[in-house]
Amino acid sequence: MSEPMVVSPVQPSPCHAGRWRAATVVLLLLLVIGFTSAWSLFEQFKAQLSHVQTQLQGTSQIKYISVLLDAQQAPAMLITIDTHEGALQLQRLNSVKEGREDTMQLWAIGKSGSAPRSLGIVESAGKTLRLAASEEALKDVTQLAISVENKGGVPQTQGPRLPYLFQGALVQKAL
Repeated sequence: MSEPMVVSPVQPSPCHAGRWRAATVVLLLLLVIGFTSAWSLFEQFKAQLSHVQTQLQGTSQIKYISVLLDAQQAPAMLITIDTHEGALQLQRLNSVKEGREDTMQLWAIGKSGSAPRSLGIVESAGKTLRLAASEEALKDVTQLAISVENKGGVPQTQGPRLPYLFQGALVQKAL
């Protein structure tokens, strides 16, 4: 009879075991490098997000807008109001200017029955002008208007001369 064949377990050569260890070390190094890269990118993203949020908070945001129309219903004045800065910006859209002895005065017109409130005098003959304005001054205001008054404007208690030179609705933007 023939002798049974004995199979002995194959021992990995020291060369193969070293390759597995080296591959394991390389993969662990790649894993660590990938993790630290991902962490670094995440921290950079957080820093950029914080920077953009800071810039956004410092950027003016127009909350109200009004286009004042003349008697022919042509745009005469664009008014934007940034309540964050407390500023009202007027931009002339036509070439109408007040005379030497006249002053243009801006009025806030509320719901029917309330007296118009002066928001200031348009002192500049330039294309744009900034006036101080608070959100409280615009409470319950539905329209803005400009009247022509004697030099220096009129007191709040007197009210404007009618009819208004320019008039338009005040619209609150959705932010």
